[in-house]
Amino acid sequence: MTHNTVVIALAGKGGVGKTSLSAAIVRLLTEKRPDAKILAIDADPAVGLSVALGVEVTETLDQIRKRVAEDVTGKLKDTQDILAEAKFRLYDAMAEQRGFAFLAIGRPEAAGCYCAINTYLKKVIEMLVDDFDYVVIDGEAGIEQINRRVLEKVTHLVCVSDQSQKGLKIIGTIKDVAGELVMYDEIGLIVNRALFPERIETDEIEGVPIVSVIPQDDAMTENDVEGKNIFELPQETGILKGADEALKNLKIY
Repeated sequence: MTHNTVVIALAGKGGVGKTSLSAAIVRLLTEKRPDAKILAIDADPAVGLSVALGVEVTETLDQIRKRVAEDVTGKLKDTQDILAEAKFRLYDAMAEQRGFAFLAIGRPEAAGCYCAINTYLKKVIEMLVDDFDYVVIDGEAGIEQINRRVLEKVTHLVCVSDQSQKGLKIIGTIKDVAGELVMYDEIGLIVNRALFPERIETDEIEGVPIVSVIPQDDAMTENDVEGKNIFELPQETGILKGADEALKNLKIY
């Protein structure tokens, strides 16, 4: 990352609101940094971030990976050709709207398939990231797949948990695993959907500083039920205020 791209990866157990928070962060960056080049990467096979951002996905990275692999089978292409072709197809597949680009990773590849192609495409994503000022990655539960399928280096690792002991305990595990697998500069915890925010009397959990506590938010739940995207939420909604506080505490803006 040669020109100091800010790469924000969200991690945590399933069902704690990572996707909604990823979408909120993308919206806030488009509003606060209107001239910046922003890329949202959906690294969860469920492709929920596209719905949260109101984006139509035409082709996922894994579909591109499959096509490039089929194209090179039986043909001796050099690495540069493969990289160039994959990068061209990725740009073609990226949805551009509302001041950000969007890329869905898609389903994980079958074990043992396309190993060389996976390595190439990880390089392509690294090349791609250099073209943006901000990259927001919505990861599936856990952290391993960010390293395996997307990037080995992020600048900001944002852990997300609800207020349950189970969710908060996982934060320590994520921190330990991330310490080995994913290089990061800053780490912070967002306690989301907190039912008893007043009970949080500490400024860090499992060695991770709390950067925001967001109370349970009916407006966000209603938005999800109605299938609306993050850009349709009022500015004063709790998740937007909480994400804004987190980004300030992490010195992202």
